[in-house]
Amino acid sequence: MHSPWAERPGALPPEGPAGRKHRDRGSVTAEFAAALPAVLVVLACCLGAVQVVGQQVRMTDAAADVARLLARGDNAAPASGLLTAVGPGTVLTPERQGEFYCARLSAPSAFAPFAAAGLTLGARSCALGSVLPEAGP
Repeated sequence: MHSPWAERPGALPPEGPAGRKHRDRGSVTAEFAAALPAVLVVLACCLGAVQVVGQQVRMTDAAADVARLLARGDNAAPASGLLTAVGPGTVLTPERQGEFYCARLSAPSAFAPFAAAGLTLGARSCALGSVLPEAGP
């Protein structure tokens, strides 16, 4: 099918379904190209949030392990391996509250954009100190 308006340079397509189809050609591609950066930013933020949640879980587990180590009477030195597993910059603050030995961990977010925004994660866990029976006569 040959269209007479296509032969004239600068001529507008006719009104109606055939003309509308010609004018809309490429608009879906342009809309997709305009929306793609926003979709990628949202996807990156979602993946970063998943990474931060994983780091928080590791911190909570490490805080519980360190609290148990402290309650057993070990010093904080063996806990350094646990802290490096959580991430760089993790800080341990041991605490004692009565019979309980507590470990408070804090670390910057491992996801750089969240860390740049100042997001700091924290976890705290306590364990009951072991009471050894006294030696008898």
